Formats: sequence, C-alpha cells, structure tokens
Amino acid sequence: MKRSVPKLKTDKDAEDFLDQDLSDLDFGAFKPAGFEFENKAARVNMRMPQSQLDAVKAEAKKRGVPYQRLMRELVQRGLESLRAG
Repeated sequence: MKRSVPKLKTDKDAEDFLDQDLSDLDFGAFKPAGFEFENKAARVNMRMPQSQLDAVKAEAKKRGVPYQRLMRELVQRGLESLRAG
C-alpha cells in the first residue's frame, strides 16, 4: 500500500523527508507547477468578449485557481501545442 506525502512545515522537514526511499509514496494528488515559478513582471491589456472572460472565470472557480493564473496556463498550453505541431 502506498503512503501519502506528509505536509512539511519547514525546509529542514522537507530535506529530512527527501533523504529516504520515496518509491512507496503516492504522488497522485500532486499537480504540475511549471511556469508559475517565473517572475510575473510583464503586464498585458487586451480586449475580449465578456462571455469568454466569464467562461474563463467560471472554469477558474471550478478548479479553485485565480482566473489570471488559468489564463496564463491556457496561453502556455497553446504555445506548447504550437511548438509540438
């Protein structure tokens, strides 16, 4: 049976945790973070249909993330798709 990953409160706890065999851990609840670590200093101002913005906000709320983060994710996915295609 796989064990779950504990909540780690300090960097020391995390370092100690990583100093063991992790092959029996269940990482199923993990989500990729990807580009969200980058500094977000650039600003974008764009116009879009209100219905499209409403749809983005509804989807973001359903996922439990801010709508601007979802929009960045969608742009990233679109770029990755263009590069792969």
